[in-house]
Amino acid sequence: MPIRSAGLLIYRWSAEELEVLLAHPGGPFWARKDDGAWSIPKGLIEPGENELAAAIRETREELGVEIEGTFLSLGEYRQPSGKIVVVWSVNADPILSMDTLRSSEFQMEWPPKSGRLQTFPEIDRAGWFSIERAEVKLLNGQRPMLSDLSRQLAEKAG
Repeated sequence: MPIRSAGLLIYRWSAEELEVLLAHPGGPFWARKDDGAWSIPKGLIEPGENELAAAIRETREELGVEIEGTFLSLGEYRQPSGKIVVVWSVNADPILSMDTLRSSEFQMEWPPKSGRLQTFPEIDRAGWFSIERAEVKLLNGQRPMLSDLSRQLAEKAG
């Protein structure tokens, strides 16, 4: 059975333009990568955990903010790795800055084969992007979420 993760595609309207909140992964592997490296806040679903609750928890752990609003199921997305990401959209405008961003951390041996464990944030920065810019910034496997969000919002508008 494929690994399942859950996440939130957070959006807002800014100057009549739709923007989405994306997060850049921390750690040395991603440090010099930008285009094609960003992601929605997401993470693994714990055994027995409600998928939406996992998406909200993971977002809180990665961004350090509580997201509130009406969560609408956006769909399931198979990633190139085979992992399935279950996603909800939500209209929210959390206050984020590099001063307030509080991400959980992970440890890894760095530099490789050095025997030294170093700690890195799961997310080293987050930002708002227009749909056009988000298509460039997002990981390839997550790009279909953007067109699904646009379709969902158009249907909701009637």
